[in-house]
Amino acid sequence: MGRIIIFTGKGGVGKTSVAAAHAVCSASRGRKTLLVSTDMAHNLADLFGIDAGRQTRQVTDHLDILEMDPDWMMQNEYPGLRSALARLVGDRGTISRESDEYFLLPGFENLFSLLKIRSLYLSGEYDRIMVDCAPTGETLSLLKLPELLTWYMEKFFPVGKFMVRILSPVSKYRYKVTLPDRKTMDDIGDLHRQLVLLQRLLQDPEVCTVRLVSLPEKMVVEETKRNYMYLNLYGYQVDRVFINRVLPEATGNDFMDHWREIQKPYIRELESVFSTVPISRIPWYPREIRGLDAVEKLCGDVCSSPDIFNLPAPAHREVYEKTPGGYRLMIPIPGADQSEIRVEKYGLDLDITMGNHLRRIPLPASLSKARIAGTSADKEMLSILFSLPAPPESEMNEESAREEKIREREAKADKRKERIRRFKKANSRGLKEEKESVPDKAEPPAAGSGKDGPES
Repeated sequence: MGRIIIFTGKGGVGKTSVAAAHAVCSASRGRKTLLVSTDMAHNLADLFGIDAGRQTRQVTDHLDILEMDPDWMMQNEYPGLRSALARLVGDRGTISRESDEYFLLPGFENLFSLLKIRSLYLSGEYDRIMVDCAPTGETLSLLKLPELLTWYMEKFFPVGKFMVRILSPVSKYRYKVTLPDRKTMDDIGDLHRQLVLLQRLLQDPEVCTVRLVSLPEKMVVEETKRNYMYLNLYGYQVDRVFINRVLPEATGNDFMDHWREIQKPYIRELESVFSTVPISRIPWYPREIRGLDAVEKLCGDVCSSPDIFNLPAPAHREVYEKTPGGYRLMIPIPGADQSEIRVEKYGLDLDITMGNHLRRIPLPASLSKARIAGTSADKEMLSILFSLPAPPESEMNEESAREEKIREREAKADKRKERIRRFKKANSRGLKEEKESVPDKAEPPAAGSGKDGPES
């Protein structure tokens, strides 16, 4: 089974260098490896000092790199999906026919990057795929896109498909508006299925994990903590944290020694927050990381752990627990502050808002009439208590009546079985008595010995 490892963090922390070191180390161990950049401000080509483009480019025998261009992929690798999305908005949509440019939902182009990563994984061409993502905010937008689009598709697509089929003839002739045809709706339905499979792939800890890159600085540490919390909220497993640019103990320079003292409390804070996650320290390098030789030197610090590519231990996921009055939903969100969490329920949707991030979790049908009775959050877990309404008296009476009828039927069945048993027993006894009362048949008298025998 292949692996997908996603690298993210605040801008400028060294994500690309750390991801590149992983890729080079993986390739040096004989594993076919692909290093992918989803950041529109690509710098893989600058890092390795080669020309890279929209197609994979070989760096070493076992290492390829790819700088993704979502717009180009949408037009060249997913033309069918592109056309379906264009037809979906009809002839009144925001489409520039002259330039053939498609203006879709903001961030929607990132979907094609994710679909491409899934396609590369399923091809089996690579053993490991390292994904160098954009800074934290864009990465979160990228990773929550499949779940968000899946929710919209599940809620609105069935209704929209039905309405389009009903209104299409009327809209075309009466209002001169062409609605999407059946083929378009089928193509969008296929997109929905791909989104479901994509979401399962990215949230499978045996396939995809996330690695955070941080610096021992106040602003970076705070963003790393929030990033970790949000990734857990959306169901992604973080399996390692890298603290980059750690100054050595003895520099012989007062300025550098002063900065080392500033770094120490932030290093301790990161190690405290991520106590359950493996942490690797990367020392400060006096020269920039540029070129294959420089990346290979970085591998010694990044990949020093022998288990750097091992699968992580399974993490806790959403768990439902039965309570006397309902259910409790447990969601792992390390470092969550209850004062910053808002939980609301709308039908079978549970909205969890933290800061400016929202996750919408579909609930089971058994909680359709439940209400939120309370929430609590500790350092590791968010607990949401649901209470179920007591059944109305009429329903209780109906249930009691049903149970009484069941008992009556069971009692009648028992009586019928008892009568049959008694009848069989009595019948068996009668046959036995009758057999015993019948005498044995007498033997006929011998000739000449009887009273009425002939005289001699």
